[in-house]
Amino acid sequence: MKKILLGALALTMGSVCHAEDITIRYNGSTAKVEQAVKDSVKVSVKGASVNIESLFKDHKLTVRMKGKSDDGQLTLKTAGKAKVTLDGLELTSQEGAPLDLKNKKKVEVVAAKGTENTLTITACNDTANHKAAVIWAKDKLLLSGKGTLNIIATGDGCRGIKTKKDITIEDLTLNVTTTGDNLGEKPFSFGGFPGMPEGGFPDFGGGFPYFGEGFPDFGGGFPGFGGSFPMGNDSTRHGGFPGFPGGMPDFGGGMPDFGGGMPDFGGGFPMGGFPGFGDRDENDSIEGGFGGFAGKHKYVASTKGIASKGKITINSGNVTVRTSTAGAEGIEGKEGIVFNGGNVDVLTTDDAINANATIEFNGANVIARSMGNDAVDSNPKGGFFMPFGGNNNQDTEPAIVINGGTVYAWSQVGSPEEGLDGDFAPFVINGGTFFSVGGGMGEMPSVPTNETAKQPTVLLIGINIIKDEPVYIYDADGKLLNTVTIPFSLRRSASLVGSPDFKIGNTYTVKTKEYEKTFTLSENFTAVR
Repeated sequence: MKKILLGALALTMGSVCHAEDITIRYNGSTAKVEQAVKDSVKVSVKGASVNIESLFKDHKLTVRMKGKSDDGQLTLKTAGKAKVTLDGLELTSQEGAPLDLKNKKKVEVVAAKGTENTLTITACNDTANHKAAVIWAKDKLLLSGKGTLNIIATGDGCRGIKTKKDITIEDLTLNVTTTGDNLGEKPFSFGGFPGMPEGGFPDFGGGFPYFGEGFPDFGGGFPGFGGSFPMGNDSTRHGGFPGFPGGMPDFGGGMPDFGGGMPDFGGGFPMGGFPGFGDRDENDSIEGGFGGFAGKHKYVASTKGIASKGKITINSGNVTVRTSTAGAEGIEGKEGIVFNGGNVDVLTTDDAINANATIEFNGANVIARSMGNDAVDSNPKGGFFMPFGGNNNQDTEPAIVINGGTVYAWSQVGSPEEGLDGDFAPFVINGGTFFSVGGGMGEMPSVPTNETAKQPTVLLIGINIIKDEPVYIYDADGKLLNTVTIPFSLRRSASLVGSPDFKIGNTYTVKTKEYEKTFTLSENFTAVR
């Protein structure tokens, strides 16, 4: 009887356990494939390159990858969903994506529990065939699992992860590193103004287009703006550049009279930098151009960390991103980025976190640091040039929303780059702990208003940040509320600071080795010099 029961139990367990449809074992220059499901699934192997095509629309094709190869690849094309499990995999591709996912539906890439997996790409010359990334996905991509996934892109033009649609990350320990140079610059890449044709204004050789030889004589200011350059309508802007209620700084009431127009910058406006605000180097890739008063370089392939034409959502896990080239953002989601949970650490030369839509912080612990640009940069439609339109920001989606979690956004380059840059679109604060470091234009970064700051927030102008020296925040009783240690120095930072402990009417002190400021939160948003 005991033997019969054991036999029945074994049969039951066998029926529950699910074996992968396909298992790939890499061994140097070869790959061995075990195929359990063959109907409507075609597999071909050449050396260590494996190609899988499935016509199944309803069945989720499952693939398990093991072993090691210094010159291998998986190209996966299915009509339905797919799940790819990495089980102790070390896979390097000498040309093209190690994981080239051409699915018509979502693909889930899972790092098996307790395993470490490394995917590396060393060359990305075939950018026309979407191979310029360690993982390239045509449809939605879910990265998950209780293991570790290392993404390493060493070749020029090689991204870490690139998708045409949404990316979701959860549970996973994900480390993304890119070290190559950008590959191939597109023509007409001078930046212009956000919302203008891609690539900016072409070379007009005489200044701003449509104005002949340049800007006409506005007699000391732009027309209709009372001698100033308007930049918004909230309590911090007053019709001028932020922090300069009368107009452009040092111009005493507006743009100076050039006696016939803006001077010829020899190719259009702007041309690598607005006088007095610093130029960019030749590899600059700032989207939009006017932010930072710089041009925009667009590349056939730039070495971004995680890039999606859709939305990026991080729910949990540990995500680390490192890029080292100008123009290589850390995390870029064209349709927005949502941080729901987990730990996220991004260090880049360009924007650490960038989107053309809302960037939302709900519960994650985020450190975003840029060595040469904004730490967090949102460019929502209509953002920068809303002040020139009729609806004056009313219909613009929020640039940045902080609901919870911890957000440390640090730009170490100084003015005009910011820790949190919202391009003058609405900035909403409902909760969370945050501490930004940056410059902003005239020491005035993107800020909320009294209406959009539901949690009391302070802008501290003039903090002298000293590398590795703690910044302390105390309440009126001397209780320590927060300590932030910043790994670089920056004179006269403009820092946006918020905490759930802040209460309107209460007094607080911010203290560093060479700076101490006591302030009272008089309203939802308070600026302190």
